[in-house]
Amino acid sequence: MTQSVCAQALAERLRLPLWTIAVHILLLCLSTGCAAIQRFSTPCPTCSIAPTYTPFPTLTPISTSTPATLAVREGWQYARVLSVTDGDTIQVTMDDKTYSVRYIGINAPEVDDPCYTESSRFNSYLVFSQNKAVYLEKDTSDTDTYDRLLRYVWLITPGKYVLVNAELVAMGYAVAKAYPPDIKYQSYLQQVEQQARQTGLTSCRPTSTPTHTATPTPTIAAPTSTAQSPTATNAPPSGCPQGCIAPSAGCSIKGNISSSGEKIYHLPGQRYYEQTVIDPNKGERWFCTEQEATANGWRKSKQ
Repeated sequence: MTQSVCAQALAERLRLPLWTIAVHILLLCLSTGCAAIQRFSTPCPTCSIAPTYTPFPTLTPISTSTPATLAVREGWQYARVLSVTDGDTIQVTMDDKTYSVRYIGINAPEVDDPCYTESSRFNSYLVFSQNKAVYLEKDTSDTDTYDRLLRYVWLITPGKYVLVNAELVAMGYAVAKAYPPDIKYQSYLQQVEQQARQTGLTSCRPTSTPTHTATPTPTIAAPTSTAQSPTATNAPPSGCPQGCIAPSAGCSIKGNISSSGEKIYHLPGQRYYEQTVIDPNKGERWFCTEQEATANGWRKSKQ
């Protein structure tokens, strides 16, 4: 009722027909109502979904390079050590057969000689160091009258060939001794013995009585033009800045670790040198110079 009175008053004032005013009011109401409806019916904006983060890439592990394994030289025979007889003789197995092997070109102390025990122990240390694996090289003779194989005995260590015959001489546990016709490396063995004497490794001198069946001769055979020198340690020692895990020519200082953890090195000729046994698994090392031993935390033995 009120709306119609207002419309009639408005029509009279504007001098317009009443139905015209009514139509405009209706249109106005409709437009206002639709806007209101639209305003209140508009849904809330869709919330943005949190972005999915790309995971960190999988790190590629640092490649661990394995030192290249040296090849077995032509003519070498693989053998596994069963036991050590003395400083120059071992028992091995090859192809399920057992053999006694006598080292060529050297002579070690016999049972009743001084340093027999030390020489045998050092031989054991060498031939057992590579999981009892050794390689045998023949010279000219095959066996002696005791049916022992006459061989040069090699170790293959990471990056290095080691001639056991020469190592025993280098550390003073055997002497170089020629037994022709097996003299392939004799000049080299003689050179190693000279180096050992120069460094004072002469405390263990084996008997002069030969055990080889061939006629021994005190004269070192002159090297022939076809003779080859082993590549294990024929060059002057380059030193072991971090200490050696195995002794080599010219590197005779023993870096021992006591039961209390103290690092003490022993020089050849000192009181406890001979009875000191180096175990690399315990962190003990061989050194070529006192400076190397001191630089790595060892002190000199007082006796």
